[in-house]
Amino acid sequence: MDRMRREQLGWDIAAVVLLVVMAGIALTQEQRVPGVQWAVFAIAVAIFLVYLFGARRFVSVHDSPEPSIAASAVIQCALIGLLAIGVMLQPNMLVLQTIVLPLIWMTSRSPRQAVVVTLVNAVVLTLAYWVWGGFAPEGLLAGALTSGLSAAFAIALGLWITRIAEWGAERQRLLAELTAAQASLEAASREAGATAERARLARDVHDTIAQSLTSIVMLAERARRDTSTDTIALIEDAARDALREARALVVVASPATDPSGSLAQALHRLGERFERETGTVVRVDASECTVPRDIQVVLLRCAQEGLANVRKHAAAASASLVLEIGTDAVLTVRDDGRGLGEVRIEDGRGFGLVGMRERVALVGGVLDVSDAEPSGAVLTVRIPLASSSAAEEGAA
Repeated sequence: MDRMRREQLGWDIAAVVLLVVMAGIALTQEQRVPGVQWAVFAIAVAIFLVYLFGARRFVSVHDSPEPSIAASAVIQCALIGLLAIGVMLQPNMLVLQTIVLPLIWMTSRSPRQAVVVTLVNAVVLTLAYWVWGGFAPEGLLAGALTSGLSAAFAIALGLWITRIAEWGAERQRLLAELTAAQASLEAASREAGATAERARLARDVHDTIAQSLTSIVMLAERARRDTSTDTIALIEDAARDALREARALVVVASPATDPSGSLAQALHRLGERFERETGTVVRVDASECTVPRDIQVVLLRCAQEGLANVRKHAAAASASLVLEIGTDAVLTVRDDGRGLGEVRIEDGRGFGLVGMRERVALVGGVLDVSDAEPSGAVLTVRIPLASSSAAEEGAA
């Protein structure tokens, strides 16, 4: 709205200046017929009033409303008619083309209408000039030359300004679409981030607290049968572990990066705890080495989930955890139980295997589960360390 008012103010100033100039010309030039100067001045005032009460609200390039067919026709006919009468009385009235021609463009409903009306105006003014010259051939030629040049300049300038206005409108439309697209992208990014975070929390809860609670339930069932103090102690240890893991999740920490021990030590503790709870013999072979923090978390969670699957499905007498570190970190969880049967990761049965595959894929690794020889199942996690080390150095 402020921009429209500024544009209208510029037009107001131009119209007043032209009115003053025409008043000076009309009142100072010698006239063929007495009193004609007042008629010329009255025509200039009439054109100013047509602008003020008719065309002014349409002169903004960006914010003005489009004139109706009737309004456009009435304003343009009034401007051309008044200017033609003025030229028949005084040819110096052609000066008012400087405002009449732009007003024709501003009050047209399309560039085609503006071009046609501008040409009509040139023809009408040529005839008016010819009438002023007494229908002499020289008057017709002079009028045609003056009006033709004015029309050509007006059409060229009008088409150029129209193109700029269309380009500006298109730019505004594209900018609005881009802003809307950016807002949608930000919303989608936030939603994707929230979804990824929910998936991460679901995996962490499943691989830590849920497994600990499962252990507590199974130990409680055993305690109900034998009421031994050893089982009660195991329940207490499992509950403490669940509490520690819950606290680690709250502070976004990991047992694998606990300063009290390394990944190898965490795997040994995991094997010992599993053996105490289930009676299944667990052999742990894990080399002491430095592994990036995110890789430690993935390997430990996969070991937890692998042993949890042994507990729930394998009915195994023994199991093993083997961690080998080279160019790749390779974790192998093997048991001598009943094997996979018809179960495959692609089947999407349960959350454990699918969650492990997603977790491993996030660090560029691969997960494989297959039947072992002569019996049981083997879970293998292979994670390349070179890319992880480079990423960690870049982050540092």
